[in-house]
Amino acid sequence: MSYHSTSMNSGGGNGVGRRNFEFGRTHVVRPKGRHQATIVWLHGLGDNGSSWSQLFETLPLPNIKWICPTAPTRSVSLFGGLPYSAWFDVGEISENAADDLEGLDASAAHVANLLSTEPPNIKLGIGGFSMGAAIALHSAVCHVSGRYANGNVYPINLSAIVSLSGWLPCSSALRNRIEGSRDGIRRAASLPLFLCHGRGDDVVAYELGEKSARALSVAGFRNLIFRSYNGLGHYTVPEETDEVCSWLTANLGLEGFRFN
Repeated sequence: MSYHSTSMNSGGGNGVGRRNFEFGRTHVVRPKGRHQATIVWLHGLGDNGSSWSQLFETLPLPNIKWICPTAPTRSVSLFGGLPYSAWFDVGEISENAADDLEGLDASAAHVANLLSTEPPNIKLGIGGFSMGAAIALHSAVCHVSGRYANGNVYPINLSAIVSLSGWLPCSSALRNRIEGSRDGIRRAASLPLFLCHGRGDDVVAYELGEKSARALSVAGFRNLIFRSYNGLGHYTVPEETDEVCSWLTANLGLEGFRFN
């Protein structure tokens, strides 16, 4: 199943932003068993939601509804301003790169909007690959601090975050955002995060993924696992996918298929 998404301004969902972002087609994979969790999964730069939804159709996770949106097509500084599907603009993928806060917040707000209509008893999560993983981690910080980077209220209660071959944007502001929130430290300690990175990644350097995990841990994210894979480049492998399935099943309390 798929449907077209509407535009989202960069004001975090409530306020007038300077730019409007037209998000692409959203693909949904319905749960094959009892619906217990919904996860929005975000693709990497230049990709679309369809490629990941096809993978999720095959996973042994019958209790999860997967929502796979497609990023807006925008000019990307990394490629000289050429148009690509991208969750935010990026000039370089490094620890000291300038962050497109407006784009980050707009995509995080789009994800929050997709999750906002799920039933109240359903656990909610966000995952992604590469640039999509960066939005998942940005959303985790928004959830913990209670606000987007622009100060608007973040409305979603998250139960799981998965980052594959990703990095943490705005890492220099991380501790201030969490310590400035009354409930931030408590939320950070309880939110489960699963980060995976290949040691052979030549797009998002392994060291950047490792530093992102360390920054999150130091800032108070206690329920965090960082898994490295020898020889893995900027892609996924069945071993990694299997571990994600096991981790989600355990952390979301999924029952699997029930045979009466």
